[in-house]
Amino acid sequence: MMTADLAFAMLINRTSAFYQAHPPVYMTYLEHTHVSAPTLGRAQDIDRSIAVRVADDFAVMKDLPNGGQRTGQAFPIVAYFDPLSNFKFGYFANLKRVDITLQRGAPFYLKIPDADPNVNVVVPYNSYWAARFAPDSTEAALHLLIEPTPRVPQGIYPSEIVEDASTALPSHVEMRVAGGSDETISLDYAVIDGHWVIVHGTFSQTMHVAFLTYKIIADITFSNIAFPLDPPDPRLAGTPTPEVSAAP
Repeated sequence: MMTADLAFAMLINRTSAFYQAHPPVYMTYLEHTHVSAPTLGRAQDIDRSIAVRVADDFAVMKDLPNGGQRTGQAFPIVAYFDPLSNFKFGYFANLKRVDITLQRGAPFYLKIPDADPNVNVVVPYNSYWAARFAPDSTEAALHLLIEPTPRVPQGIYPSEIVEDASTALPSHVEMRVAGGSDETISLDYAVIDGHWVIVHGTFSQTMHVAFLTYKIIADITFSNIAFPLDPPDPRLAGTPTPEVSAAP
């Protein structure tokens, strides 16, 4: 039977290869964000239309139904993002604003041992993430639970991954922060028109502001996702365009 760490490595490589081989040039979608602070009994909704040039995450955003427009990084994050890659992420939210910064990095490709007829069992070792199978995991649809090893004293890591049996790609990825923070990021994925994209996400973290301590939860839904081949807004014309490269 395949070990959990080998299944995890193969899932990372499979996801990286698909993500890198199928980048859209442009995306348009509607974004609905519900921000709440349950202990304070307060909530706020943010609705925007997003048109984004995917390669550099430059977006034109309009507050709905009849609000102003702005440009910049797609809010709250671009819907084309591989959480199993090398990236940098920052998050702050309160009931007056939500600030999320995302710097996407290169996909991971992990070396898988070559088949050897003289070897009965191969147990690869991941020195950063320790994976195990969840009770409901199957060969057709993996469900992995992951913990950081002592080599990861802090930083964000994937804590849970659910595989979609029909696509062999993650349908749900949950990320946590090593080192004591309760920050949690959950992302739900679907393959739409050949692209693996986020359709729903949740961000939560306990905030400490002045004399207040409260948990902020931002629940985001992406809908009406489309992939135009031409710039959906003139401000998105030009470079860069995606560079498609094959998996090594």
